Amino acid sequence: MKPIALQLYTVREQMKQDLPGTLKQVANFGYVGVEGLPGGQPREAKRILDDLGLKATSLHWAPATPDNIQEIVDAAGLLDIHVVCSGWKNREDWDSPDGVRRIAAGIQESAALLKAHGLIHAYHNHWWEMQDLDGTLGLERFLAAAPDAGSELDVYWACNFGAVDVPALLGRWKTRCPLLHIKDGPLVRDEPHTAVGAGKMDIPAVVAAADEDVCQWLIVELDRCATDIVAAAKDSLDYLVANGLGRARD
Repeated sequence: MKPIALQLYTVREQMKQDLPGTLKQVANFGYVGVEGLPGGQPREAKRILDDLGLKATSLHWAPATPDNIQEIVDAAGLLDIHVVCSGWKNREDWDSPDGVRRIAAGIQESAALLKAHGLIHAYHNHWWEMQDLDGTLGLERFLAAAPDAGSELDVYWACNFGAVDVPALLGRWKTRCPLLHIKDGPLVRDEPHTAVGAGKMDIPAVVAAADEDVCQWLIVELDRCATDIVAAAKDSLDYLVANGLGRARD
């Protein structure tokens, strides 16, 4: 079973009020790691995480360029991570095949730079990458055109509110998915998420579709929640562990 982490965006409001207390609570829930940089900088994040016995899953950074590659490599080495994640600044580029080709070209350049240092560039999706463009999903067009890039597949957004079969999608691209964002909800646009296991996603089928040798982390993320979001973060971890889908800290 893969270790379970929490994307710290989930508890962003709580961290504004009490950063050390919130992170200690996350650790006490049993999360193995977190995604995000508490304290804002890699060195400070490492100090905080080491004190709590938490691991970093990945970096969220701008795409790599010759100007910033050494900064990324140094941060990755400090935190002992192998995956660097990003989105894409122009959402409208996902609305056409030509736009997706521009995205793929840009991310491929970053992925090639990172690959030379033993790192993976994993693209983090939302729902707008899942539009059908002449018979092919935008995200799949992107992955086909950027062979060195991976996917941090956000399984809830990938579902596109019920329009996409996520286990089938993941099955097609599982060798390119080192990280999974695990979230759940009602599959209705603009409605808040739920704790994992309390919504309409078939989470067991999604996790089963991942590649055991490629997937490194299951990362719980709730952008906003219909119930108390901290309690939902705990319930999400408990659901994954109780159903044998992932592992908590020893």
